Amino acid sequence: MVWLGEKSGEYSVRSGYREARKAWLIWTQRNAIIHGKQLLAHNVLNKREEDYMEEFRSAQSRLATNSLSLNQISWRPPPLTCFKLNFDATIFKDEEASGIGAIIRNDRGEVMVAFSSKGPLVSCSKEAEILACWCVVEFALVCGFMEMVVEGDNQLIMSPLELKRSLKSRVGHIIQDVLCFLHGFRWSQVQFAKRSANTVVHLLARHAKNLVHDVIWMEESPPPMMQALYHDAISI
Repeated sequence: MVWLGEKSGEYSVRSGYREARKAWLIWTQRNAIIHGKQLLAHNVLNKREEDYMEEFRSAQSRLATNSLSLNQISWRPPPLTCFKLNFDATIFKDEEASGIGAIIRNDRGEVMVAFSSKGPLVSCSKEAEILACWCVVEFALVCGFMEMVVEGDNQLIMSPLELKRSLKSRVGHIIQDVLCFLHGFRWSQVQFAKRSANTVVHLLARHAKNLVHDVIWMEESPPPMMQALYHDAISI
């Protein structure tokens, strides 16, 4: 079988699929002759090939739509020469504990530092998130980062931080502490991220469930999160 390609001279998946379908139809007719069955008419064969191509085009269209959707909600790198801190928290009610995950990456998506930590049980997800934020922002300052984007997926926490406004609630004083920490950076920006753009730290927070001691990765990718990090990297 000769793969003729497209009229432009290029050899695309589409042209390869078309030739493969033709070969399959020829093979089907050959088997019909061998086994004494009736051959299909040419107009039936042509119609069947058209149906296969329509099925292929439909599948390609769905794939393109899904890829676009994934790209729109993936992790995005910080501005040039800056770093991005993503964090997340989770509650392990069965163990009366909580988990914190955080990662700092540069504008090329390279991991500068990441950690997974197990903490005490907290009353709700909002409290878990703000305590995690307090912890990781202080951690970033101690590590010496000066230009930082801080990103989390709890809008109830990220909105007052982005607006630089405290809350009149039981976690209001913690938000005020985080705002003070943010002044320690030479430049900082706070923004909300959808969960799909925060997958790596969500997994790091879940990873803390089985930890006895905190785990820190310095300038290396956390092995349990390699697949999620790869997905972030190809979306850049």
